[in-house]
Amino acid sequence: MRITISGSPGSGTTTLGRSIAEKYSYRYVSAGEVFRGLAKERNMDLAAFGKIAETDPAIDLEIDARQKEIGESSDDIILEGRLAGWMVENADLKILLCASPECRSTRIAAREGLTEKQAFEMTIEREACEAGRYMEYYEIDILDFSPYDLILNSETFSANELFAIVDAAVSSLLKRE
Repeated sequence: MRITISGSPGSGTTTLGRSIAEKYSYRYVSAGEVFRGLAKERNMDLAAFGKIAETDPAIDLEIDARQKEIGESSDDIILEGRLAGWMVENADLKILLCASPECRSTRIAAREGLTEKQAFEMTIEREACEAGRYMEYYEIDILDFSPYDLILNSETFSANELFAIVDAAVSSLLKRE
């Protein structure tokens, strides 16, 4: 089974992805892991590679292509990333997590040691930049939720509740096989 989990930063994609991967003994691959792998292949530290990625669209394109390749050629895998649901066309279950910018900023601030105001401003800026890149590179409107099978609000549901909902969906799909 191939499962994608997408969502804005701070929406809970990593927490959910790791939990589902652990329950089903699936491989977990995040866009961040792909990014780190590419940096390692180039013998670069993350900061230096990140600086290059800011100005070189080829990095984003390679990350997305690599995640697509991994996802479409693997079974029993969870792929987590903003575009995973768009990129892995043969996924069995495509999940999107949503939460308000305020909620996500609070989570990011706690995780990154920022003030909520800093996290909010950074989040809004990052999302605007990403939305522009996704449209430019792939003609993907990140606000188009049509590829997703399951859209969940992580502000409404706790991490445990999200896990239970997705676990039920995965179990249901596995019974069909």
